[in-house]
Formats: sequence, structure tokens, C-alpha cells
Amino acid sequence: MASFKEIVTKAVIGKGKKQFTDNLSLQVTNSPNTILGCWVINHNFSGTFSNGTVTINGSYDINIWYSYDNDTKTEVLKNTKNYTETINVQENSDTENEEVIIRSLSGPSCSKAEINGNTINCTIDKTLGIELVGDTKVRINTLDEVDDWEEIMDSDASIDKKIDEEVNEEYLDNPNE
Repeated sequence: MASFKEIVTKAVIGKGKKQFTDNLSLQVTNSPNTILGCWVINHNFSGTFSNGTVTINGSYDINIWYSYDNDTKTEVLKNTKNYTETINVQENSDTENEEVIIRSLSGPSCSKAEINGNTINCTIDKTLGIELVGDTKVRINTLDEVDDWEEIMDSDASIDKKIDEEVNEEYLDNPNE
């Protein structure tokens, strides 16, 4: 006959990942000729969960190195981008006490940068992973029957008899024998 026990524990109750793309248009003071490099650094983010939606607030710094004045001079444009992303997450809980864990699966990076007059248009891609950790109930099947454990014998009777025959019980009384 089977019976069940219920265990309440914390577990991952919802999880997912999503790729995001930001298209930025950044103004420069000098008319650029060539883009020499683009770096995205200092990515920070945090998230909250409410009504089946995770809201992520974050920021990163973008640095664009470009040449100007017929490729004779260079400059670095620095800009901070703040963002808010929302993700719908399917979860298996009725409570609002979930802990949100957000991971940067692929940090923000520049996938495209183009010059358009005194504007540099950039495409920044990032992938974020989300896990919701909350209380959940697990049902465990328990059996009322005796377990299938094999019995381990402490000793074998023939070994016990051999030991009894070979042991000199008076050894401690007369160690020279």
C-alpha cells in the first residue's frame, strides 16, 4: 500500500532567457571618418517580479573610438545607456514571494556600428537569463512495506569454530608459551 508525504521546499519555479537588442544613435562633435572600435563595459542590472512579469533595470557604458579630420585624429565617445526590459515568465506558484535571479548569459556587445554624418548608429546585443526561486510542494511516494534490505551476517559459524580452536586463551596469563 502506497502513501504520500508532502515536502515544502525552495526550488526554481520558473526560468527562461531572452536576447535583447538596443539601437543607439549617438551624436559626436567631430565629423567621424572611421570607427576604430566599440566597447561595452560596466554592465549592471537588477530585477523584480510581479504578476508573472520580471522587470529588469540596468545600465552599461559604451565607448566608441573613432577617427576624424581625414583619419589624422582620434577621439573616444563615452555614453551611459540605461534600460528597462520586461519578460513574461511562466511560474508554478501562487505566491508573490519569489526571489529573482538574473544572469548575463551574453554580456552587452556592439554587433554593428555605422557613421551617418555626425551620428554613430550602434546595435548592442545582450542575452539575460532569469530564474524565479520560490516555495513549492513536492509529493513523495512512501511505502508501508518492509524495505528490501539484505541482512548482513556478522560472522560465519565455521570461522567462529576455527578461531575458538586456534586461540590460546591462557596467552595473557603465560606469554612465554
